[in-house]
Amino acid sequence: MRSEIDPSGQPDNGESTPTEPERSLIEKVRRAQIIEAAIDVIAVRGFAKASMAQIAERAGVSKGVISYHFAGKNELIERTVEQIYDRLGAFVASRLAAEGETGTAAWLRIYIGSLAEHMADHRTQLIALGEIFTQFRTENGELRYGIASSESLFAHLEEVFRAGQQRGELRAFDARVMAVSLQAAIDDMFAYWSVHPDHDLAAHARELTDLFWHATRADGRADS
Repeated sequence: MRSEIDPSGQPDNGESTPTEPERSLIEKVRRAQIIEAAIDVIAVRGFAKASMAQIAERAGVSKGVISYHFAGKNELIERTVEQIYDRLGAFVASRLAAEGETGTAAWLRIYIGSLAEHMADHRTQLIALGEIFTQFRTENGELRYGIASSESLFAHLEEVFRAGQQRGELRAFDARVMAVSLQAAIDDMFAYWSVHPDHDLAAHARELTDLFWHATRADGRADS
């Protein structure tokens, strides 16, 4: 039972109990460890063949420890996706913040480039995400991470394009269509790289940046 296992996965043997901050840190570290194991197993075995037992073995814990931290495989997968995107988002945000106030051309360069830079160092995560996005389904059979789940991302990209239009940097166009198109191009960039690992991901990101800048910039505006 949960009460008999502490967050570190060790039996409760009556020894000193961790303080609340210590317990929270132990739980956070353990969850992250299990999530990393899930990423590795899914990337190697595929989503359909990745079992909780295999993930537990990879993490060096029992299935009971996983059950302590996650309600089941579905929650584990959802938290895995969240962790990957939280870290990716933090990386991109740090690159954007370092640039300071930027126009759309610089934003496209940093945004697309930093996505490619981060994932280039986390190929296993990308493979695992591909497995999850194409196979993880809800109880009614719908893809858990379909188009609808990307609404907040589309809205953010749309806002960036509208801001560029308001500043006069960008021509008139449907910002939602451009937002969806940009995300699709980024997704395809990673999909192609996952199949062709020798492909120059950084160069692809630069070409994508140029493509969307030329497609969106106001007529007569010099390249940045």
